[in-house]
Amino acid sequence: MDNSRRFIPFVAIGVAGLAGAALALGGAYALGSLDDESTVTVREVTVENTSQQTTFRSDKSLTIAEIYKRTASGVVQITATNNAQVNPFGGSESQPQALGSGFVFDKAGYIITNYHVIEGAGSIKVTFSNNQSIDARVVGSDPSTDIAVLKVDTTSSALTSLTLGDSDTVQVGDSVVAIGNPFGLSRTVTAGIVSAIQRQITAPNRYAIDHVIQTDAPINHGNSGGPLINARGEVIGVNAQIETGGITEGNVGVGFAVPSNTVKTVAGQLIKNGKVEHAAIGIIAQDVTPDVAKDFRLATKKGVIVEEVQPGSGAAVAGVKGGTTDVTVAGESYKLGGDIIVGANGMPVDDLASLRDIVSELEPGDTITLEVYRGDVTKTLEVKLGRRDA
Repeated sequence: MDNSRRFIPFVAIGVAGLAGAALALGGAYALGSLDDESTVTVREVTVENTSQQTTFRSDKSLTIAEIYKRTASGVVQITATNNAQVNPFGGSESQPQALGSGFVFDKAGYIITNYHVIEGAGSIKVTFSNNQSIDARVVGSDPSTDIAVLKVDTTSSALTSLTLGDSDTVQVGDSVVAIGNPFGLSRTVTAGIVSAIQRQITAPNRYAIDHVIQTDAPINHGNSGGPLINARGEVIGVNAQIETGGITEGNVGVGFAVPSNTVKTVAGQLIKNGKVEHAAIGIIAQDVTPDVAKDFRLATKKGVIVEEVQPGSGAAVAGVKGGTTDVTVAGESYKLGGDIIVGANGMPVDDLASLRDIVSELEPGDTITLEVYRGDVTKTLEVKLGRRDA
């Protein structure tokens, strides 16, 4: 387990009473809980000192100052207040508060942030660039993608909505800025580049989030839920986690943002239905690796090894077979002897990420056609998709 990758914590303010422990979630730690015990003095700041190596000026690019001028008023500070805790010795404890970030999605008053920013909150306030604070309600949240949508009731003229860009067009080396409220310092901008794409991080409910954007733009405690913006002033991601290297809780130049195309899809469903239903095959699986394929003479060098089939799932009904033999290869455990998925709905399945991509385009109740190897024999199985557990 990688203990160095963490959700970007809140900045806790006015904390008193009983404090709870952080919850380990499959390699990512929810250190941004509402009961953090750090206290900060909030003061205004606009631009953090950034490397002189970072440049944004080209024929189509905006300067950092231009991006900030266009978008900063659409970035908000979120104050999440936990429900009052009961003191077992009598009375109740004061309500702990914490600060996070978010941004205006549209003129209707919808605000996008991280799920882990508002998780467990009893009340939420959104503060705008004019220092106006408005009560917000949770429209819906999705732990599987760490995205939440809030709603504030105010005039459209008071709202500066940010534009979601196409995260599929993001390339390594692209210039980006992050705007948020690190350590409670409102609307701070930092600059950097896209360090990598197609990363994978762990959501608060332990599911994988795919196609994540990695950046070296400094993001710290309180940046959770804030936008990662490209050189055209478009939001390409929502800042969600940082890599600390296991030596610090601060920024070491490795941050992760949930891609805007994921955000766009999830936010649309949350606004329409108040929830997101993710389809599920009903298996626990791992990628085929070259070492496993070679050592155990598998029929394929690519694909997804079915290790377990969940009872009562669509996979179980369709007759998908799980593994029977535990083996260890290069320090990793596998359960072999079951089916290996190599195709789905006529598309190749090289790994779990490609299978998740195919399933993500479907809904619970849809049927997916799986092409599998069972030993050296290929089979085609029709699986009715179920609903992923929250």
